[in-house]
Amino acid sequence: MTSSPSTGAALETPPHLTGLTPEAIATRLDVPAYRGKQIFQWLHQRGVFDFGQMTDLPKDLRARLAESVRPGALTPSHLAASAQSKGTKKALFTLEDGETVETVLIRDRERMTVCVSSQVGCAVKCAFCATGMSGYKRNLSAGEIAEQVPRILGDEDLGDRNPNIVYMGMGEPFRNYEAVTESIRLLMRKEGQNIGARRITVSTVGEADGIRAFAEEPWQVRLSVSLHAANDALRSELVPLNRKYPLKELRKSILDYNERSGRRITFEWTLMEGVNDSPHHAGELAEFAQGVNASVNLIPYNPVASLPYAPSPRAACEAFQQRLESHGIRATLRKERGQDIDAACGQLRRRHTAAT
Repeated sequence: MTSSPSTGAALETPPHLTGLTPEAIATRLDVPAYRGKQIFQWLHQRGVFDFGQMTDLPKDLRARLAESVRPGALTPSHLAASAQSKGTKKALFTLEDGETVETVLIRDRERMTVCVSSQVGCAVKCAFCATGMSGYKRNLSAGEIAEQVPRILGDEDLGDRNPNIVYMGMGEPFRNYEAVTESIRLLMRKEGQNIGARRITVSTVGEADGIRAFAEEPWQVRLSVSLHAANDALRSELVPLNRKYPLKELRKSILDYNERSGRRITFEWTLMEGVNDSPHHAGELAEFAQGVNASVNLIPYNPVASLPYAPSPRAACEAFQQRLESHGIRATLRKERGQDIDAACGQLRRRHTAAT
């Protein structure tokens, strides 16, 4: 497996069942292969984490499982539903070591998106992000990442559609490369969520080595890059990782990704009033994106208490989008969602950590 350097160690000894494939579950529990598949389905497809409710398993097996293993690693500790954005909700999950992570569910008409975390905290410390303010604690395991999806979906009615999965929650995914890619494989299993690769997006703040590694993966999982500025001075101020991977090197890794994978990327640009939302900034982004197989997602900033940033006015957002499109850059302006439930990454965890 191709991988990039990871920071920190995930805590999962012994492994929880949500981090195991159906085959590994069968081997670990010394049960037939079809039993491993059944247990995997209960956990990942149905979101059932009580062995007693796994009704197609024999009672003696259910009793043995309850005594010997743990089905998952997450305990729901807080759930907030948005009154402003119907269908949007945010969950705070407690891990076995007492740390917490956030997961967000966003519904936009028939489209449903789950935003998962890959680390507890984040070492990148982007200037406008609440997650970095609480510091980096550790990596999540593949099971801890994948389990967020069935946990937050709960009894949501998906109809015949699968949700979209975005790795845009707490943490820098490419600093936990192996666990992130393994969690993607778990989410793609047909016995579980059965999510198609094109419905999964991994977002990096600019880990060029991770981008190169990701280009070698044999799938159609999507990649986005959180850019936020297209000149080195401003980007280094907003995204300190830019000092390690300046824009010239980052752009080269993206072009290499385009060429090697044949896939388009998405640039994420959080619009902050008076910071990166002027026509000049749009022109810099358009120049940076020229020749890159990419589109742009424009996202109004979600305010974070104690940080000096504010969302750009709607008119400025629309003017920014129009400026990009005038240069032939495909751009989508997203709606503001979930401000009433601390939807910005790291806000809910920070508030609850401060309260304890």
